[in-house]
Amino acid sequence: MARVTATEVKEIMDSCTVTDSVVDSFIAAAEEVITNTFSGDSEIGTTLLKEIERWYVAHMLASTLSRTTSEEKLGDASVKYTGKWGEKLSSTSYGQVVLTLDTSGRMSNMGKMRAGITAIESFNT
Repeated sequence: MARVTATEVKEIMDSCTVTDSVVDSFIAAAEEVITNTFSGDSEIGTTLLKEIERWYVAHMLASTLSRTTSEEKLGDASVKYTGKWGEKLSSTSYGQVVLTLDTSGRMSNMGKMRAGITAIESFNT
C-alpha cells in the first residue's frame, strides 16, 4: 500500500500540472522501489520512509512529465532544463532531497553494480 497521496506529492512541487491519476501511477512505481529497497531495514522509520517515497515520486515526475527549467528565453524561444539524463537522483532538487533523507545510502546505491572478491586458499594441490 502506497505511503503517500497525489495531493501530498503535489504539495512539494512548484508547478505540477499533471492529474492525480497520473501522479498515482508514479506513486505505484515508487512504492515498489522504496519497499524493495528498504525491506528489512529497521533503522529507517515509517515517517522518514514516507518522506523518502514522497520526494522520490516528485523526482520521477520532475525527470519526465514536469521538468523544471534553469533558463528560459522569449525571443527565438529557448528553454534549458535542470539536470542531465543519467545523473540519477542528483539530476533534480527532489532527488537530492531523497539522497539527504536516506541516511542508509541505499537510494544512492540503486542501479550500481556490485563487486565481489573471492579468495583462493592455495594454488598448490
